[in-house]
Amino acid sequence: MIKVDKVSFAYSKKNVLNDISFEVKPGTCVGIIGANGCGKSTLLSLITGSFKPKSGKITINSDVNLGYVPQENPLLPDLSAYDNLLLWYKGSKKQLNEELRNELVSMLGIDNFLKKPVKKLSGGMKKRVSLAIALINEPTVLIMDEPSAALDLPCKSDMHMYLRKFISLGRSVIITTHDEDELDLCDVLYCIKDTHLVKVDNKLRGDDLVKFL
Repeated sequence: MIKVDKVSFAYSKKNVLNDISFEVKPGTCVGIIGANGCGKSTLLSLITGSFKPKSGKITINSDVNLGYVPQENPLLPDLSAYDNLLLWYKGSKKQLNEELRNELVSMLGIDNFLKKPVKKLSGGMKKRVSLAIALINEPTVLIMDEPSAALDLPCKSDMHMYLRKFISLGRSVIITTHDEDELDLCDVLYCIKDTHLVKVDNKLRGDDLVKFL
């Protein structure tokens, strides 16, 4: 579905990523870990097309539709959750209302606060709306940048349950994370170390994982 082939990137003269290669196949979750500032978010920005690589190539199949959940909240605080959804949706208001009844979107449980202004929502509610925005245009690949940051345990559990359902439908996820619980979602795990991508045993946990990092 997606192939990253020998991709490098630099900010000005500072190399951030060097010779990065990996593939994302249907029905899989690819996890990317690493220290703060190692280039995880930059790599996601390259895949989404926000940045262009210095060298190398990213190939995305024509039938792939990307959904992106950024690390920072992308919502407009004075608008309601519903109006934020409508702002990002590619179809009509009628079509959006139909999408909100879709099984995957319904699982997020946002219907109880759709009319509330975003500024009155909790962090977990905002994250659910951000995820719904990424989903309403029916992505085949969901790209998530540290999605569980600052979420409480019930909300994390709901999100992980949701992601398992998404992947079971033959769709794919690329996720960056500092949360060990999310590593259980990953079929393949990579770490960015010293600008390079290194494959990690996805069963590595605790002190052994910290030493590897």
